[in-house]
Formats: sequence, structure tokens, C-alpha cells
Amino acid sequence: MTAKTYPHLMAPGRIGGLQTPNRIVLPAMDMNVSEHGEIEQTEIDHYVARAAGGAGLIITGACAIAFPFGAASLKEPGLSDDKFIPGLKALADAIHAAGSKLCIQSTHHGKVARVDVANDRPVLAPNKPDYSYNMSALADSTPDELRRMGAATAGKQATYKEMSADDISGLISDWADAAERIAKAGCDAIEIHVAHGYILGVFLNQRDNKRTDEYGGPLANRARLACEVIRAVKERVGDKLAILVRVSGEEYGQEGGLSLEESIDASKLFEQAGADAIHVTGWGRNPFDNFTDGPLPSKVGAYLENAATIKKHVGIPVIAVGRMLPDISEKAIAEGKIDFAAMGRQLLADPELPNKLRGGKADQVRPCINCYLCVAENFFDDTPFCAVNPALGNEALLPLKPASASKHVVVVGAGPAGLESARVLTERGHRVTVIDKSDRLGGTMWFSTMTTPDNERLLRWFKAEIKRLRIAVKLNTPATVETIRALNADHVIVATGAVRPKPDFPGGDLPNVQTGDTLRAMMLGTATAQEAGFVLSNLGKVGRLSGLTKSPEFVRQFTKYWLPMGKNVVVIGGSLVGLELSEFLAERGRNVTLLHEKQQLGLPLAMPRRWTAVKDSLAHGVKIHRNVAITRITPKSVEWTEGAESFSAPAAMVVYADGTTAAAPLADKLKDAGISHDVIGDAGAVNYIHGAIHSSWDVAIEL
Repeated sequence: MTAKTYPHLMAPGRIGGLQTPNRIVLPAMDMNVSEHGEIEQTEIDHYVARAAGGAGLIITGACAIAFPFGAASLKEPGLSDDKFIPGLKALADAIHAAGSKLCIQSTHHGKVARVDVANDRPVLAPNKPDYSYNMSALADSTPDELRRMGAATAGKQATYKEMSADDISGLISDWADAAERIAKAGCDAIEIHVAHGYILGVFLNQRDNKRTDEYGGPLANRARLACEVIRAVKERVGDKLAILVRVSGEEYGQEGGLSLEESIDASKLFEQAGADAIHVTGWGRNPFDNFTDGPLPSKVGAYLENAATIKKHVGIPVIAVGRMLPDISEKAIAEGKIDFAAMGRQLLADPELPNKLRGGKADQVRPCINCYLCVAENFFDDTPFCAVNPALGNEALLPLKPASASKHVVVVGAGPAGLESARVLTERGHRVTVIDKSDRLGGTMWFSTMTTPDNERLLRWFKAEIKRLRIAVKLNTPATVETIRALNADHVIVATGAVRPKPDFPGGDLPNVQTGDTLRAMMLGTATAQEAGFVLSNLGKVGRLSGLTKSPEFVRQFTKYWLPMGKNVVVIGGSLVGLELSEFLAERGRNVTLLHEKQQLGLPLAMPRRWTAVKDSLAHGVKIHRNVAITRITPKSVEWTEGAESFSAPAAMVVYADGTTAAAPLADKLKDAGISHDVIGDAGAVNYIHGAIHSSWDVAIEL
């Protein structure tokens, strides 16, 4: 087979007078590691890793033009004083040495300037907002999460200052001064942020901007402030910096948000004012309800068509962001829809993505699984981490340290913890054998691909890595002390996953009650008639023998037309698994009742994904009950109480999605046998894919 190449994505690009080595852009992703506006080495290391990985243009996270005024965090870089120039220069020099170009994103956060709120300063706005957000989603945030969010503003509420003529002229002057400092530092470009609820963005839309002077009313007036900033920057720095302007192609979730037609007209005005490129994003106006619409969409290529439409109306390059995966990016550039593709979370997951694409090694790109753990940290003014890349924010972990002496390591369990530890150990020079009692790789992650298709991309990557590294795998092999001794293991990694027992409610042992383990066994074709019933256990065996159920995509599609369970399903337990399973079943026409013994649903999903999952489940008709106490399960129903009231729901099948427990009985046997071992993943502590991969690195990089 010929290796897949990406000639259009890898072709040199031009923005104004700036030439980039390719069309891949790292968009702004706030790292929150600066110290009082000063760029620190940790931040430089982060960006350099992406530049060395081949990204053609690096855009920093938001930098405050009037720092600390108008800043969202004291941990974001400042642009308001010459004392910040040395840090900017150190970053620019390092990026250039790595072969890439540097763009500084500049902004004033306006009504979301948390530093101003915390310090009792009124936030700048076109006018005081005449609306408030629906914050009911916060019912699914824990008390600790609410405390951490509140800490960013010291628990205070915003007050507003309607911008005067002096405020406006001061803002324009501050922006031009910031641009001059960026140019003096030797950077290549400046991005002016006109989106995401920041000051220029709220002037642009008619929902926020109710002014009656020359800055309000028609679109040309609402775009006036942004155009004046662009012109002032252009006049100050001339051609020393390329000028990018970031604008929402569309705003979601509230009537009066920016429309595509308005964005087109605004982009034309920005070009006339001196912009060298338009960077098309999107914004969900209520961060507690629309965050996965924008600015961090769950949909692949979410803003591509908006960007393509805007490109038809401007003569300068257009950058598209929003889950621009390599294949759709290559196709879009080849078709002339866009000029550049911005890949944010993908480059957090694998900074080497561009180099791998250039080298024809696309199957080696570690995928982002769209879990939102990284961006959720910004709600807490904290540093992002990545579920699949433990080196994010700790680039010193790479390159991996070679093992001082090669050992034969047997990894028990072919789930994400086992596969990642096998991969890392092999890269370091150990010889690894993976054994698993099932007939396929993936463990519980394979089952999770039913409800979370993005996990399948990670599973495909693991399979490709196992093949590339020639790691020995023995499936259908139960692990015992004897089998491990027969393999002559020097060390054993126990990655056998969690256990999911049946509930201890009255009726919990009835045949219509399934757990995650019995459902997985049924899907794998290994469930007994006692576990799954005669019909379901035999259907599972037919699927296993035919090979059909080895394809997650086949199972996802097939179950849309036929699912071997009754119409009424009760899911007990509304954490990550129960919530996503409820939506999956409801999408397939089942009447689903979700019973949760606590308040917060969806834990430990990252907050934005959790909020969306709850909203989507309700939209699909899932009946959700919180703070319940299960009374009993019968062959045809589930009974429970909420406070003093009693309820029941019909149930042809009951899925117990609670009670997941870490357990590693094999480790106890290995200890008794005197065999060296470590326990990782859910076998040691239940924390799903993130915990599996991070715990595997804790062991595998040191062995």
C-alpha cells in the first residue's frame, strides 16, 4: 500500500508578508502557566514541541493587551508593558529555531475579564447586558468544581462599565502599543480576537451591543471598533507583522447572536481595514449550555462550511478551526474552500502530527478523543492536561528515557492501560508480551466505542502501534501464575480493569438485570445463559463466530435497526457509563428511565461534555431521576423512592451501571508467588481512559 500523503496541507502558505512552511496552524489554546503576565519556560517548551512537531504557524493562547486589566487570568501572558518583551522574544526565538512561525493572539476579555471581577473593577462592555444565562447545567457540577470556578473571580459577581469615548480610544491605543511590543520581540504575526464574548466580539453582535452611537446599530457601526483596532495596529507596525482577525462565522444558542451573513460583511470590512487573514471560529453564547457548539465543537469540521462561504467574499486567506481532522483539511484546501487548517486539541494530543503526515505515517498520529478534559481546566483557571498525552504541559517527559536493562515484561490486559504501557515499554527497549482472556484488543474501551465513537479512533491507533512495534499479543489467554511463569516474565503489569458486580438490591440477581461486565460479555459472545438469558447469550455467540461483532462501527449502525432487548429499559447509575448508555439506547428507540442515587450526572466526564450529554439525553427522551433510593427490582419493573414519594417504571431490561470497583485479584496471587509486578489503570483506581493512560506512564517510563 502507498502511504497516504497530504500535499495541499503540507504546501507552503502565505499570510500577508509571512510565509509558513505548511498550512497547519496551532490555534490559541490557553495554557495558564505564565507568572503575572511573564512567559515562563514551561510555556515556551509547550509551543516549541508543537513547532518542532511541524506545525507551520503557532498561535499563542490569549494575551491581554492591558494586563492585568481586561485579563481573564493572571496566568495569561501580558502585552501591556515593555517588561513583557524579553519573554515574547525568547518564545519567538525558540519557535524560529524549531522551524515555525509565531503569532501572538491579542485580546481584551471585556465582560469575561475575571481578573477585573476579582479585583472589584467593573468590566468593560458596549453596555450592560440585558440578559442572563441559563445556568441550570451547573446542577451537574460538583461542589468542588463550583468552588474552583468561583475562585477565579474570588466568588464575586461582575459589574459593568459602558465604554465611553475615552475608554474606546484608550483601548485602540493599548492595542497598537501591544502590537508594537510584539513586533519588537521579533514575532511574525498578531491575531486580533473579535469573537468568543471578548470585547471586540460583543461589540460586533446585536444581542450584546445595544448602543445608539456610531458604535451601535447597523453592522458597519458594530464592526467599527474592531476595524479601528485593525487600522491602528496596521499603522503602528506596518508590514512587520501579519494581521490575523479571528471572528465567529456564527454564534449559537441565543437569538440575536452573530449570523453568517453578518460575519461575511464584517470580514469584508476587516479586510478593508488591513487584515491579512480571517480565522473563522464559532461561539456558543451560553458557556454552560453551548460550549460544545463553540468555541470547542464536538462536530468534526464544525465551522468549515462557514469558513468556505466567507472565503468566497474576501481576497485574503481564510483559516478554518473546529475539529479540522487531517483528511477533511486536505480535501478542503485542495478544493479551495479554505487556505489553512487550525488543529488545536489534535496538536495537544500529538504535537508530532504534521511530521507524521509529511512522512506518510498518518496511522501513527495519536488521536484526540474529544473528551474535553483539557479545556475544562480553563473553567478553573488551571493548566490543561490531556487524557491520551501525559506529556502535555510536561514536555520534559519526552523523549522517552531508554531502559538501563531490557526486561521481558508481561502485560495482563489489552485495554488502554495495558496497550499504552506495552507501547511505552517497547519504545524504551523492553520486550513485551500482552495477554488477554478475550478475543480482541481494547478491553472495556472496545465496549465504550459503542456510545463514544471517538474512542474507536484511539483503539485503531493502538492496534497500529502494536503492529508497528511488533509487540507479541496472546488473546484468549487467561492470566494465572502458571501462564505467567511459563512466559518467563521478569516483571508483570496488571491492567485487568475494574469489576462491575450485580447490585445488592432485592431482585438484583434476576435474569433481566445486566451489568457492564455482562453486557460486554454478551457483545463479545462469551456470556452464559445465566448471565444474559438463553436468547441473548446465543445471539452473542453467533455474532462472535461470524466476526460481525468485532466491528464497533457495524454494531453501532446495526443496533439502530435491531436491538435484542425489550422496549422499556431502566438504567441504574448516571455516571459516565450510565449517562452515555442511556442516550445510546434512547437513540435506538427504547423508553429509557435513568435512576441516579446522587445529584451530579455524568461524572467523571469533563464539565462541558457532561453538560451536553445531560442535555442530549433529555432531548432523546431519557427520563432522568436524581437522588433516588432503589427499593427493588422485579421481573418487569424497578421501584424506587425520591424523598417520601414512591415510583416505579416498567423494565424489560435493567442495566446496573453503578458500583464499578477497582480490583486486581491477580496481583494478590503474584505477590504470594513472589513475582515482581505493578497494578495500573482501573484495576488500581477507576478513572477510565485518562487514568488508564496516565497511570501506565507512571510505571512504564521508570521500569
